[in-house]
Amino acid sequence: MDAYLAIASRREGRRYADRPIEPDAERRILDAGRLAGSAMNDQPWRFVAVSDRERLRDLSETVYAKDNVAGAPLAVAIVVPAGDGWQVYDAGRATQNMLLAAWDEGVAGCPNGIADAARAREILSLGEDDEIAIVLSLGYPPEPADPESKSAEEWSAAANRRPLDELVTRF
Repeated sequence: MDAYLAIASRREGRRYADRPIEPDAERRILDAGRLAGSAMNDQPWRFVAVSDRERLRDLSETVYAKDNVAGAPLAVAIVVPAGDGWQVYDAGRATQNMLLAAWDEGVAGCPNGIADAARAREILSLGEDDEIAIVLSLGYPPEPADPESKSAEEWSAAANRRPLDELVTRF
């Protein structure tokens, strides 16, 4: 898929079909995170992939939008060293790579903020020096999506976003 079309057509997916993500698709999604750029090529992240139903239910209790994670066949916690706020930016770069790679695989996804970090660390067997930057919920959408049903420009025009002219200042 064209990169701009992927960016323009992707929407947050919060409901998922009851089927696991294909192993090759999961590998490509995780690898897309690994390939993200980072400051000084530090690569501060680790990815904790969760597909066990009981652990997904437990993890869902630690995020703000519980149903997103509880109903997903896969969640990925993006973990960085605690206390280094700039590394959360790099985690965001890995997050966006994963979401775009997922979309290219026909997989919907949604980032989920952490409401109970201590409990989430416990569920994922992380240490006190680990910070969960975000938890991605991932799964095939209940109804197949067709990004190529519209042009990137049509998707962009239909997006609920402020006009570009309001966001850009030129000198």
